[in-house]
Amino acid sequence: MVTSPSVAASEAGAQVLRDGGTAIEAVVATASVLAVTYPHFCGIGGDAVWMVADQTGKVSSFLGIGQAALGATSDINTPIPLRGPASTLTTACTVDSWQHALDHSARHWGGTRKLGDLIEPAIALAENGFPVSPSQCFWLNFRKDDYQDWPGFADIFAPNGRAPKAGEIFVQPQLAESLKLIAKNGARDFYEGKLARKIAKGLADAGSPIRARDLELTSTRTADAVSLEYGDITLYAPPAPTQGLATLMTMGILREMGTKDWDESNADHFHLVVEAIKRAFLERDRIGDPDDTDADFSDILAIETLRKNAADIAMDHAMEWPHPFRHGDTVFLAATDAQGNCASVLQSTYFDWGSGVVAGDTGIVWQNRGAAFSTAEGHPNQLKPGKRPFYTLNPGLALRDGKPCLLYGTQGADGQPQTLAMLLTRMIDFNLSPAEALARPRFLLGKTFSDSRDSLKLEADAEPAVFAELVKRGHILREIEPQSALAGQAGIIRIAPDGSVDGAHDSRSDGAAIGIT
Repeated sequence: MVTSPSVAASEAGAQVLRDGGTAIEAVVATASVLAVTYPHFCGIGGDAVWMVADQTGKVSSFLGIGQAALGATSDINTPIPLRGPASTLTTACTVDSWQHALDHSARHWGGTRKLGDLIEPAIALAENGFPVSPSQCFWLNFRKDDYQDWPGFADIFAPNGRAPKAGEIFVQPQLAESLKLIAKNGARDFYEGKLARKIAKGLADAGSPIRARDLELTSTRTADAVSLEYGDITLYAPPAPTQGLATLMTMGILREMGTKDWDESNADHFHLVVEAIKRAFLERDRIGDPDDTDADFSDILAIETLRKNAADIAMDHAMEWPHPFRHGDTVFLAATDAQGNCASVLQSTYFDWGSGVVAGDTGIVWQNRGAAFSTAEGHPNQLKPGKRPFYTLNPGLALRDGKPCLLYGTQGADGQPQTLAMLLTRMIDFNLSPAEALARPRFLLGKTFSDSRDSLKLEADAEPAVFAELVKRGHILREIEPQSALAGQAGIIRIAPDGSVDGAHDSRSDGAAIGIT
């Protein structure tokens, strides 16, 4: 099975599986198509974080995270711009992560597919065109007052001053040529070859501090995943500098609450997850690049920490919640193959449309992940040359009896741990199917593009009694539409002990899960 927020991308991965390819090979094919068909949320000018597991339960994390440019600087206590050249402070590691994962597939899973072959569907879609998704049109319209100031952006995505409508055929010839160079010369052409030279010149001309040497230094790292026992399942997440620890801490607090009497349809479920999220987010603020500190982040999951935070939660009232909110958008994709190998991936340019800066004539929209850095003196996430920023991406997978049983992840920056906690509790504690868990009402705590208050936003299809009870407990509540895009665009694949699979991609997205028989 393969799942992603784009039917065309899921189909590209499904074809790899039909042809006997590995889960990693399927994900690379899917990911490359998403870089074309979902340019508002991801692209080769961004990053990717991977979680993989073989059929024996051996888990690895690949951190395809670009580092700050050697020439990146910012004034102390002066916020980094959220868009434009001054936000293009970090390199992009997505393409390197594809090859890094394929090397793992070849060494350990018997993979034989080459990167150039796997990205052929993406090249064809960029060159010949594809029907524009409603999601892309929404985010183009949302940024219509902004993108005229983004270098090179409007020429590609709103040519002649007109943005495409949903269903219209959209072509990206410059991006197609960039992908062809990768297919011909390999992934490292993005970092050390002809394409790298074009990227470096385009970014420098736009005013970015990224130079050729920064691209050369960019590489994916294999890291040990972090884990948490939850019932008879072991949950895995990527380590720092990602917020995987925050997702696991949320689940750990819920475990320590002893939530035996809660019910999926009542206010207790929402209340407890929200309150656990708040405690995890307060701890999350100290996470930074482990290469830049001697701090040990593992104590976030220590039993003493989890029990202390669980004891701090009151069932009858909510913690007050003024807290900085991290924006961001991304795509989740995952696959499991006939041998039981699994890959769970998030791929992103950070905000919708990233920095908005196109790298010269490459057609590549560069990420604004540099805006995730702090400029406060001594902050764990303070901007420094060569440093990796704090990362919201945290795809997950779970094992039961030593074998993969769940692959899951979602779009949504701060919303990721929130959505994942609701989905995981619904599947593990209440035994809902992936499709049922995804369809139920969800929430988002914190600010959004349309609401600057730190309110608790709850989808309107939740029971009226849930709204009334949450207000009674002190939650500042705002109703949002059912199946709202604010509640994340998640995907799930569930693997039964006999190897059969079921799964779904969020009805809040344009995607699909495609099973192979």
